[in-house]
Amino acid sequence: MISTRGRYALRVMIDLAKNGSGDFIPMKDVADRQGISLKYLEQILPVLSKNGLVEAVHGKGGGYKLAKDPSDIKVGEVLRLTEKELAPVACLAEGSAACERMPKCVTISFWKEYNEVVNEFLDSKTLADF
Repeated sequence: MISTRGRYALRVMIDLAKNGSGDFIPMKDVADRQGISLKYLEQILPVLSKNGLVEAVHGKGGGYKLAKDPSDIKVGEVLRLTEKELAPVACLAEGSAACERMPKCVTISFWKEYNEVVNEFLDSKTLADF
């Protein structure tokens, strides 16, 4: 399940794509349009900025804008940055310890395929698709 954090991050990125014309947009404007608390956005945006998806300028005339063209920002990229994990089971989570049951696990191939399908789908969609 995608958390509120991931859904809000995607909404913010889509808002910046739709309302940005190369200018920096005050986050208060995005918060108002999206009905999201400014404090919550202040927790999400540093992750997106640090990872090169948005550019930020502080102070008067500041705000945020996309760092790339919307067609170059994949939905999967946004969600992987803001979600703790997208893997459907713990043994497939990035950095997880090897599961001792994996060699005889009858469901692992199902979970691997499911994980691949979900990630391929998320990476096939960009902000421009919205």
